[in-house]
Amino acid sequence: MSSIFSPKMPSLPPVQPLPEPPKSEVSAEEKERIAKEQAAVERKRRGRKSTILTSPLGIEEEATTEDKTLLGS
Repeated sequence: MSSIFSPKMPSLPPVQPLPEPPKSEVSAEEKERIAKEQAAVERKRRGRKSTILTSPLGIEEEATTEDKTLLGS
């Protein structure tokens, strides 16, 4: 194949620098409210996870089993 039929790639535009993030002052009360909201969300997210007693790998402890005995012998 010849290069006559291949399309030419356009040159890339120059990279623009990112704008500076806005500087906003957050009051102590606002920070406390945000912290309480995040704690509540974390508490709700955990849900019933704390009640699960096994890991994804299953039970890691040995089972406590006993041999059955015949009664009256």
